[in-house]
Amino acid sequence: MDIRNRIEGEVYFVTDTVVDWVDIFTRPVYRHIIIDSLQYCQKEKGLVIYAWVLMSNHMHMIVGSNGENKVSDILRDFKKFTSKEILRILLVESTESRRDWMLNRFEYAGKNDKKITNYRFWQEGNDAQEIYLNDYFNQKLNYIHYNPVKAEIVNREEDYRYSSAIDWAGGKGLIEVMLV
Repeated sequence: MDIRNRIEGEVYFVTDTVVDWVDIFTRPVYRHIIIDSLQYCQKEKGLVIYAWVLMSNHMHMIVGSNGENKVSDILRDFKKFTSKEILRILLVESTESRRDWMLNRFEYAGKNDKKITNYRFWQEGNDAQEIYLNDYFNQKLNYIHYNPVKAEIVNREEDYRYSSAIDWAGGKGLIEVMLV
């Protein structure tokens, strides 16, 4: 049975990466902007999350939409909002020790893009790969959940707080996920 028999609509494996792989998500304040924004996209825009992991400088997800909005539109809005909010905090409220260095990297990345006013936070695009088959879904699910183990942050996938691995192991994580 392919994944289409179990999931309505399009399903994608997406990767979003901070420019220059800047390790900004080592601080809870920035991680929670991502979490809150994903929850908002679920509630208000119809984002369906099957799996996710937020690492220090990138995130992976398996996502779909309940049909109200296209996944690409939701992710575009998500990236726009999160970049503005993270940069606002860096510029106005931050006591971040690497603030000037980060802002320099983000400013440099935005200089040659006419769509960017001052700073680029996320790399261009979402590296979206459509999922059709169970094997590919399971491969990406395992890849997502194994990221923190591979990075030697935790020993067991379900012990990483910023991931859906706990949900897939029978527990309750930070974000609602659709288990299939």
